[in-house]
Amino acid sequence: MIGSLLAEGADVHALFSGVAHGPPPLCEADIRALEAPPSQRPPLWVEAEFPPFLEEELRQRFGTDLIPEMAAMQQRAPIDLRVNTLKAERDHLAEALIAQGFAAAPAPYAATGLRIPPGASGLERTALFGDGAFEFQDEAAQIACMLTDVRPGMRVCDLAAGAGGKSLALAALMQDQGQIIACDIAPNRLAQLRPRAARAGATIIHASPEPKGLFDRVLIDAPCSGSGTWRRQPDQKWRLTPERLAELARQQDELLERGAGLLGPGGRLVYATCSVLSCENERRIAAFRARHPNFTVIAAMSIWSQLPNHPPLTGIGEFFQASPYMTQTDGFFTAILTRG
Repeated sequence: MIGSLLAEGADVHALFSGVAHGPPPLCEADIRALEAPPSQRPPLWVEAEFPPFLEEELRQRFGTDLIPEMAAMQQRAPIDLRVNTLKAERDHLAEALIAQGFAAAPAPYAATGLRIPPGASGLERTALFGDGAFEFQDEAAQIACMLTDVRPGMRVCDLAAGAGGKSLALAALMQDQGQIIACDIAPNRLAQLRPRAARAGATIIHASPEPKGLFDRVLIDAPCSGSGTWRRQPDQKWRLTPERLAELARQQDELLERGAGLLGPGGRLVYATCSVLSCENERRIAAFRARHPNFTVIAAMSIWSQLPNHPPLTGIGEFFQASPYMTQTDGFFTAILTRG
């Protein structure tokens, strides 16, 4: 806090006065530090603002771009909307939102995306939202749904559905034809899906505590550190611990095992996280393939290149890897696997 105030040019001694609700006066150690600040460059984790134990992970992921990547994590995120194509068309929705004072513009990559600058408020109170014309969803998550390459008539399992945001996106991509089974271990989260689906006009989504049968697509939007969303939830980076990361890796491996068992012939297993950490992404896929050598990776680029109206997308190759600095989206990871 003192460092932030100094960076803003504030009079720290005056603010730390103990008056009213102000913090108590500075201690002798703080005063000495202010009088003789360190001359050497601060450690990387201080300069880039991340937990010290993640330094090696972040170096592996970002290399020489680590500092600008972390700086981008400290900026305010835009508001990304997913146009619900069951009820609306992107250009018409953009015009309607602009008429209501929202600076809506097409998102750079996702054909269903609209982007509004940070700070806008009241979108959830518009009649357009109430009628199901759009949902709030970061563009990277929209891209992950596009990479599932679902088609009308498919049978799809959303294995860690949460409140159902990706199930709704998949239903629109499937033109509300087929079946989506949305599962989650937290009934209170899953309970939010029914009213959301009704608002969106999505009739093919069915909530279930336990999926049955085999599926053409199994989407695992795995619980993760949320490191890709630090610009939206900056407190999460300081709550994360090595023990929590290890527990998340265990859960991620377990979900991959469950998902593999639900996959029908020729089906695809799609693994996604809103994390930028390799220990939750590439290394989980490598560990899964070591246990299941009959599974192969389908390059995300090959799927993206076959989608209609696909613009060039940074961060896509064998996997889809996004970050605020690289793609101007949340941090995200997507891998697509198939058996055989």
